[in-house]
Amino acid sequence: MDAKALFKFSSGLYVVSASDGDDYGACVINTGLQLTSQPLQVEVVVNKQNHTEGVIERAGHFALTAITEEADMPYIGRFGFRTSTDFDKFGGIERRETVLGDPYTPACAACVLACEVVQTLDVGTHVIFVGEVKDAEVLGDVAPMTYAYYHSTLKGKTPPKASSYVAQ
Repeated sequence: MDAKALFKFSSGLYVVSASDGDDYGACVINTGLQLTSQPLQVEVVVNKQNHTEGVIERAGHFALTAITEEADMPYIGRFGFRTSTDFDKFGGIERRETVLGDPYTPACAACVLACEVVQTLDVGTHVIFVGEVKDAEVLGDVAPMTYAYYHSTLKGKTPPKASSYVAQ
């Protein structure tokens, strides 16, 4: 099987983050998707092994930011290749909170959505969270980063916890 076929899907890269009041988590995902317009709902898919997954479950809400093409590999690495359990992903950078109290950074972000979890689905290694959008804000005009751009331009790799990871 040629796992690179998955790189042909037109998806973006996102940071999903949440705070349950005592703890917060953030991670990069390539599985953010608008589901409906009435009500406005999106879905995110998060690996059960990610600290962020548990925070979203406890909080019942999350922030979703679309990463822009101005993001570099250190930015992707900050949110995508480290764990929130032992690394402050928002340390040393501008941090804001959504109306639901979830952290996000406007750096390298095209927009931010504040979402309340209305449904979950356990799909084995990952959990799908369906969020109703409670607030949304455009943060800039730089093009959102696609998964194809991440692989072709930044030469990024797919980490084992990603929903699109296939062992080669």
